[in-house]
Amino acid sequence: MKVYRVGILGATGTVGQRFIQLLDGHPQFEITALAASDRSAGKSYAEACAWKLCGDIPPAVRDIMVEPIDPPLDCDIVFSSLPSNVARETEEKFARAGYPVISNSSSYRMDGDIPLLIPEINADHLRLIDFQRQKRGYGDGFIVTNPNCAVASFAPPLAALERRFGIESVIVTTLQAISGAGYPGVPAMDIADNVLPYISGEEPKVETEVQKILGTYRDGQIEKADFTVSAQCFRVHVLDGHTAAVRVKLKKNSTLEEVIQSMVEFPGLELHSSPKHFIEVCDEPSRPQPRLDRDRGAGMTITVGRLFPDNVFDYRFVALSHNTVRGAAGSAILNAELLIERRII
Repeated sequence: MKVYRVGILGATGTVGQRFIQLLDGHPQFEITALAASDRSAGKSYAEACAWKLCGDIPPAVRDIMVEPIDPPLDCDIVFSSLPSNVARETEEKFARAGYPVISNSSSYRMDGDIPLLIPEINADHLRLIDFQRQKRGYGDGFIVTNPNCAVASFAPPLAALERRFGIESVIVTTLQAISGAGYPGVPAMDIADNVLPYISGEEPKVETEVQKILGTYRDGQIEKADFTVSAQCFRVHVLDGHTAAVRVKLKKNSTLEEVIQSMVEFPGLELHSSPKHFIEVCDEPSRPQPRLDRDRGAGMTITVGRLFPDNVFDYRFVALSHNTVRGAAGSAILNAELLIERRII
């Protein structure tokens, strides 16, 4: 198996640290370059990073010198966890320099020629890469993105329903963990004993990204799914794990058993980071719960529960995913594995 050299942009941040943790010991990837802001550049990773994950900094990266977030980097693939205010310009520089850029940033997600990817759902959207290269003059480089961390929790069960029955409309309320705000994140005096009913810019992302992910590739563009989405997004006092309460109106009649079947039988992949079960449906009345279920499938499984007929729409359910694994670094790594399998990298 070929081993690819990878670089991480934004390596000292919350998602950058998760990249490093998940890539430690990965059979296809070796971390050879780390990049971060000017205040970190020129230091060893151990000196520059205030490590916040369980366990120690992996020994393989402790002594790597942190570099500025500009090409060139000594790597074959770039993973980006940069904040959106710097990601757009920086990621384009790397793509234009010939690097495959696998981004967790929101900067390019809704651009028409950029794949917004959940590999199990819309791998065919990778065909946009050829058009992206032609349009932007990237040569061998390109950009692929993964979705907003809250969208990652409920797009998979919606994809199962859309394929089987079609969807007319969706109402979703997200309960998002504090790690989604990065570090140091939300002040304790704001979030302790509280629920914050507003996350800046989040609701438009939740409403539009899922339409692109579940859209149809046709002639070099994505025709967005034609169902409407109404979203409310809340920050809650949970460390990791985004929960989504969803109500959905379907185009075709369905039984509860058929709805459950559509989710549990939704095909997964057989890549290194793929979970054994992409979507798990639990029947315990008090599940899913972030603390108990976020680590299913090493954080890559979507857990669905509270699945019942609804009094207003057709069905309602609760979906949960680990926001910094499936919703961020793990999703980007899975995207890279798919790109390798498809021989795009």
